[in-house]
Amino acid sequence: MSRFVFLALILLSLIWGGSFYFIKMLLHDFGPWTIGFLRSACGLAVVTAIMLALRKPFGFRTIPWIPMATMALINTSMPWALIAFSETRLSSSMASILNAATPVWTIVVGILFFRGVSNKAQWIGVSVATVGMAVLLGITPGSVVSVDVLGFVCMIGATFCYAIGSQLSKRLISGHALSMYQITFGTLLCCMLGSGSVALFAEPAAFSQLVVPTNIGMMIGLGAFGSGIAYILFYYIVEKGSPEIATMVTYLVPCTALIWGYFLLNEAIKWNMLLGLFIILGGVYVAGRKGGAGKKRNRQTIEEPLRLER
Repeated sequence: MSRFVFLALILLSLIWGGSFYFIKMLLHDFGPWTIGFLRSACGLAVVTAIMLALRKPFGFRTIPWIPMATMALINTSMPWALIAFSETRLSSSMASILNAATPVWTIVVGILFFRGVSNKAQWIGVSVATVGMAVLLGITPGSVVSVDVLGFVCMIGATFCYAIGSQLSKRLISGHALSMYQITFGTLLCCMLGSGSVALFAEPAAFSQLVVPTNIGMMIGLGAFGSGIAYILFYYIVEKGSPEIATMVTYLVPCTALIWGYFLLNEAIKWNMLLGLFIILGGVYVAGRKGGAGKKRNRQTIEEPLRLER
């Protein structure tokens, strides 16, 4: 893992650290699909402004819109709605805990369906990070057994969608030479249309709540930063690193949530939190290391289907 990829991973976790809180607050006035529409619309506006300012090409004619829409629905619309619905039945902290199943699913999905090759470092890193998260959050058998079943299933379903979507995004970037700006733009555009279509028919409109100052702040945090800037960073990590490395951010999100809680809400940080954070960072570092032979085999495995697609 290069230094820039690691820094992007840390920055992404800082941005996404508050996402579960923003979602929880917006659920008071909006449904899950409406929240997905609002965050993708805000994110799309930010990405469009960035691309115009940097004079980045949008590539409307070169983007493969059917694969893009498929990836966007799997990697954004569906998991965003599932996460939002799960938070109507789970606490935001428990949702962030279950969200950390994403890296494991990503490795498994890559092996089973995308000819991916895992290595010992990835599995060790994921295992270490899982232990670190349990230490950080003080997870006990009782806290897991008491979880709402439907909320649990929805969160696990969201992590499975993320796993498939991150693998699809890697192939979309490599197979069609799309920049991280273009794939972010296409993803958020398709997500906005998909989530908005479902929200229009399935959820009541709450136009009056859009101008509430608190909701505006939450939408800016969740949409502009958590969806716009964050997805540029996410696809940068996928492009320069791997889907497995990108999804390791889910282990860092609970850590950054604690940091935000300390500075903004004066929440105490206990010794187990610092120990858990140290273990998680170590696990992420180990998972990002690849031996020369394993790296070569993994690159060949990824590039072979891409050559066939061309």
